[in-house]
Amino acid sequence: MSVKKVGILTAGGLAPCLSSAIGGLIQRYTEIAPDVEIICYKNGYYGLLKGLSYKVTPEVRKNAGNLHVFGGSPVGNSRVKLTNKADCEKRGLVKPGEDPQKVAAEQLVKDGVDVLHTIGGDDTNTAAADLAKYLGENDYALQVIGLPKTIDNDVYPIKTSLGAYTAAEHGANYFENVVAEHNSSPRMLIIHEIMGRHCGWLAAATAKEYHDRMASKPWVPEIGLAQERHDVHAVYLPELDIDFKAEAVRLSKQLDEHDAVNIFLSEGAGVDAIIAEKEAAGEGIVRDAFGHVQLDFINPGQYFAKQFKEMIGAEKVLVQKSGYYSRAAKANAKDLNLIKSCTDKAVESALAGESGLIGHDENDRDILRACEFERVAGGKPFDTNEEWFDELLASIGQPKGAPTAVH
Repeated sequence: MSVKKVGILTAGGLAPCLSSAIGGLIQRYTEIAPDVEIICYKNGYYGLLKGLSYKVTPEVRKNAGNLHVFGGSPVGNSRVKLTNKADCEKRGLVKPGEDPQKVAAEQLVKDGVDVLHTIGGDDTNTAAADLAKYLGENDYALQVIGLPKTIDNDVYPIKTSLGAYTAAEHGANYFENVVAEHNSSPRMLIIHEIMGRHCGWLAAATAKEYHDRMASKPWVPEIGLAQERHDVHAVYLPELDIDFKAEAVRLSKQLDEHDAVNIFLSEGAGVDAIIAEKEAAGEGIVRDAFGHVQLDFINPGQYFAKQFKEMIGAEKVLVQKSGYYSRAAKANAKDLNLIKSCTDKAVESALAGESGLIGHDENDRDILRACEFERVAGGKPFDTNEEWFDELLASIGQPKGAPTAVH
């Protein structure tokens, strides 16, 4: 099939790759297929259903490189699940009785789009997989090519999602300032809550980045400026059980000796226990259109703060979340290289008539390819047997703990 026009959309939460990925796609098409028209749908699947889009003009093509120095998504995001008819109707995105997938497919046909590039996380790309399946079953001659965006780094079968490296770096940046709050009070517990609903990779990677920075700094311990006070003291992930009593004993010693405790907490850690506690108390659980528990309602950071404050005898507790700071950053050099290789491959796949999710396939020798959509899923756990993670835990004196039964 000859490609004459492509559509691009970004969806789900932000990540430090969206703006750059859009720029990379536009640049690559301009380099090797300049006659291909490009439009960008406003606010993801929301704009696709509404028929709202930007036209990529010659001026936009000329300035596409500017997108690499910005975070966020210039064309906008939204959380829309095309298979959730009730939610789409409720939000006025389709008329009563309409099938959102059919509306989306017909809009693509109306716009003359041959290839749809979706840039998003597990929800975006499983939605893309659903749409690709619908298109195939209903004889729509359209390709769907996804790019994996998620700072959680939890998409099967992708080795590394776009934006994850940058998010870990900026989470460390964020905590370098927050940690100084120890100076404001004795016996202080600081909990750094980091995004990662099912996967602890980002919390682990952020802790590793931050710990390495602390190890390289010059210190003046004689007046309290000590690495032991500023460093990571615990890392809690969804993949590992937490022995609160044993950890309280360990962290109490840290607090007694250095007057400070810093916990790096993946927001998905302990969520099952929190939900069970709330349900036992008769509280309703708030969920989004995708069926995910809304973590702002669960508030894992506050739960851990409450648990540990009394157990370790902290005088003051501070809970800080770096997610919105990290996910809106511009891509760093490591991510820019990954984005470049993936956007180039996405355009190559489009021109070759392939569909799928672009990334290094963990089940095929980490080859960069268009992975089949039927293999795409979210919730991939972090491999806690990674050597660098074992070294991190050993260096901070934290027992690894047993794997959780459910991630």
